[in-house]
Amino acid sequence: MKKYTYSAKESDNSGKWCIVNAEGAVLGRLATSVASRLRGKHNPLYTPHTDMGDWIIVINAEKIALTGRKLDQKMYYRHSGYIGGLKSITAKDLLEKRPEDLIRFAVKGMLPKNRLGRKLLKKLKVYAGDKHPHEAQQPELMQL
Repeated sequence: MKKYTYSAKESDNSGKWCIVNAEGAVLGRLATSVASRLRGKHNPLYTPHTDMGDWIIVINAEKIALTGRKLDQKMYYRHSGYIGGLKSITAKDLLEKRPEDLIRFAVKGMLPKNRLGRKLLKKLKVYAGDKHPHEAQQPELMQL
């Protein structure tokens, strides 16, 4: 009898839709649970090189909490590609302008830095308010 380790394929993934309410949640703790769920680590068939995760919808991103003095001290950087083109924004300003990006950046940092990570990030949908256009997928509420 041959013994081998089963390696899951993407066709084995059911791809459920989950919804997460970010109201009052701490950013890092929410991001770790979302990244783990996107990766598929909750699934017994988890395979590191395959997309076995679920689709995640995060609502109420504008009501996320940061601990300590991170709102004033945490900086997000981007570069235009030109000399002297480094731009920065504090977490407080980013929360006011684009609260979806605050969660998206935190989750992106916890995913693999390769084509699988880019594919997984497309399965994350973040919305500032409590409305989202994914009712047809019948998402189930995920507890943190």
